[in-house]
Amino acid sequence: MAKVGTRRTTQGTGRRASSAATTTVHATGSGRFGFARRQGQGRRHRCGDGGRRNKGQDGFVLRAAGVGDFPKPDFEELETFQEAKALSEFFKKLPRPEKPLKVAVIGAGLAGLSAAKYLTDAGHEPVVLEARDVLGGKVAAWQDEDGDWYETGLHIFFGAYANMMNLFAELDIEDRLQWKCHSMIFSMASQGKPGEFSRFDFPEIPAPWNGLVAILRNNDMLTFTEKIQFGLGLLPAIAFGQKYVDEQDGLSVTDWMKKQNVPDRVNDEVFIAMSKALNFCDPDELSMTVVLTALNRFLQERHGSKMAFLDGPPNTRLCQPMVDYIEARGGKVLMNQRIKEFQLMEDNKTVDKLVLVDGSEVEADAYISTAPVDILKLLMPDSWKQMQFFKGFEGLEGIPVINIHIWFDRKLSTVDHLLFSRSPLLSVYADMSTTCRGYADDKSMLELVFAPAKDYIGRSDEDIIEATMKELERLFPGEISASEAQSEGSSKYAKIVKYHVVKTPRSVYAAYAGTGEIRPTQKTPIDNFFLAGCFTKQKYLASMEGALFSGKLAAEQVCIASENNVIPKVNKEAKATTV
Repeated sequence: MAKVGTRRTTQGTGRRASSAATTTVHATGSGRFGFARRQGQGRRHRCGDGGRRNKGQDGFVLRAAGVGDFPKPDFEELETFQEAKALSEFFKKLPRPEKPLKVAVIGAGLAGLSAAKYLTDAGHEPVVLEARDVLGGKVAAWQDEDGDWYETGLHIFFGAYANMMNLFAELDIEDRLQWKCHSMIFSMASQGKPGEFSRFDFPEIPAPWNGLVAILRNNDMLTFTEKIQFGLGLLPAIAFGQKYVDEQDGLSVTDWMKKQNVPDRVNDEVFIAMSKALNFCDPDELSMTVVLTALNRFLQERHGSKMAFLDGPPNTRLCQPMVDYIEARGGKVLMNQRIKEFQLMEDNKTVDKLVLVDGSEVEADAYISTAPVDILKLLMPDSWKQMQFFKGFEGLEGIPVINIHIWFDRKLSTVDHLLFSRSPLLSVYADMSTTCRGYADDKSMLELVFAPAKDYIGRSDEDIIEATMKELERLFPGEISASEAQSEGSSKYAKIVKYHVVKTPRSVYAAYAGTGEIRPTQKTPIDNFFLAGCFTKQKYLASMEGALFSGKLAAEQVCIASENNVIPKVNKEAKATTV
């Protein structure tokens, strides 16, 4: 029988419910390894090579999965990369403050750690307060009793993530990204071709021609006529640029397609899968601005749609280096620091201090909240709730998502890449034993995103795994049988060894049609209070890049406010209790 067990985490507080598959439930969050050749020194391979085990650093097992990885893209000279680099350099070039600001940052996810990292670059002293005992927020991961890792989500790093790519360079950890071949791969199981895939292979030529060639060469999913009709529908976005893209926020993907006379089959073949991958929802809900923004990046940047996997869990392979950087420069990152309330000054507006659930207090010159929008709305003082700025984003909420890890007793036939399932229940998946050095094994571990998840988020692990296995039976014909996956005895089909189900009832903000206009800026009406998180205004929307960029923008606003003497001079030392 499959090994199972339950660990539930509600709003970041974990408790062991039983000891045998693991479900981790997140109401929200607040936010192996060293075995890797330098990017650029690798050999070019076709997607799909696997490998043997190796022993590595950090107490983890490093294995030779991903031996077919591709060299790091040369995106350093691209305009977007240079813009991100210029913002990074802005912090380092600021005059050193005579008296550094003490800045309390709520949340140790990508937004919070990003804000703290760039505040230290500017010479200030952040203290990051994380409610849980794990770094990463929405990219958190946990290690089970067998030493295996399971994550909050299946995290992909795109070449279009300019700020993220700069951060990896700044931390000198670029070799931790495993770049895959420049392709987008879709399952054909739902089209009556189980076990088959359709590929969009991008040639090594400049954008947008590489994307256009990839689309024109794929004849499995769209006819030539459908491609032309879709192309004509995109002409306004190409002609009028970002202004047009932003103006489409009020339309869902489905509504936009009808307006532009794009055939329904384009939606069925491409955009259902794309919508679920971008925001865990269907195209009749998702804002068209989200899809057009992604297409804009993918078509305008030669390497924009290239994908990389991190070589292990994000909290150890990305977040911990950020913590090390912050603490080496005078900042602090404190765990198990859950915020109870904001205490305001006599003006009933400006933040005086943070009160924690254990009764301790944190005082600072400035405060940045990177808490998810649902938590932020619960924490806001009553006087703030009357302000139009804060009332404006009442309609924002996190979207549910379920991430699933399944370990099998054998190696499945798969591809060394992210795969779009085009399944009614599953979004994307990957065999992490093949794609990721840190998870490499001679037996498969599939990581799958279950979306949309709203109808399953409250159901049992067993129901979710049963539904997942029925979908996997179509994706792996002849290798997986849903009825035999957990049965006793030998079988020609793969058996489940164990699984983990990670439920996040409130994940990234739901980018439904019409929500773009109500997303708040990082600067607020409160002189010493700032916001960050993927739900705040920035051009990368609900993504890792969006979260990271929002923290950078929040840090920028703090620095500008400091330079302009806007932040109240309260002469306090930031202080926090540790547990």
